[in-house]
Amino acid sequence: MRHLLNPLDFSVEEISQLLDLASDIEHNLPKYAHVCDGKKLATLFYEPSTRTRLSFEAAMLNLGGSVLGFASADSSSAAKGESVADTIRIISCYADICAMRHPKEGAPLVASQFSSIPVINAGDGGHQHPTQTLTDLMTIRSLTGRLDNLTVGICGDLKFGRTVHSLIEALVRYTGIRFVLISPQELRIPSYIRTDVLDRKGIEYQEVDNLDEAMPKLDILYMTRVQKERFFNEEDYIRLKDSYILDNKKMQLAKKDMYILHPLPRVNEISVEVDKDPRAAYFRQAQYGVYVRMALIMTLLEVAKPC
Repeated sequence: MRHLLNPLDFSVEEISQLLDLASDIEHNLPKYAHVCDGKKLATLFYEPSTRTRLSFEAAMLNLGGSVLGFASADSSSAAKGESVADTIRIISCYADICAMRHPKEGAPLVASQFSSIPVINAGDGGHQHPTQTLTDLMTIRSLTGRLDNLTVGICGDLKFGRTVHSLIEALVRYTGIRFVLISPQELRIPSYIRTDVLDRKGIEYQEVDNLDEAMPKLDILYMTRVQKERFFNEEDYIRLKDSYILDNKKMQLAKKDMYILHPLPRVNEISVEVDKDPRAAYFRQAQYGVYVRMALIMTLLEVAKPC
């Protein structure tokens, strides 16, 4: 039995196989309609979520399985003080696989240690979001045809953004990856990402605070929102929340084949006028997330690919 807690839980070769399966699902969706008949997915979401939770549910339903679970801690026995360990022991009696989102870093890891079913980390605090990373990798590969020799700009909240941390850790395993890290000084990447991931692996990167100057260099621009829920001080949030707003004027500085990704939800960091630009890929990215999660559920449940 395997879990997915961190993007590095799968090797580069395994990720390639998973993305190949997701691509086949994309192009042959009806073929997969009954591969998980009789299987149940539990969604344990201790934090609010729209895309991730519904994407998991859509993925399992597309495979012919069923879904049970809760969408907030208030509607679960966590409100009564039940531990993650006890919750997963119980859920293991009801379901075949579990997707968990939790505000505390490491909670899905704890769950995996007490679970008798595969556990998927659907986001833990500001730490990791591996299924979003797999979605990001599929989006980049589908749009550019590769996952190597790319200059990737990541803009916004790089300090608290778990999608950012997961994506960096995943992309550094591919050759020729360069990063331009665009953020205010207060929201730069954590020192452990800089030291243990980028510096240790000899990855080329720049830390800058000007989006306009970075735009012409990029093959991919990964925008993120400044997350109010990660701030202890509302004054700091208000001061920084509008630091970077992507609009059509900035898009004129970009390459003709540069694509914009965003894990969503957005607030105002991407103007709605940009939605019409063919390089805006964030809604396609959300669709790819369903195919990736279908492939992941099949992989962790060891469901055979249909003929």
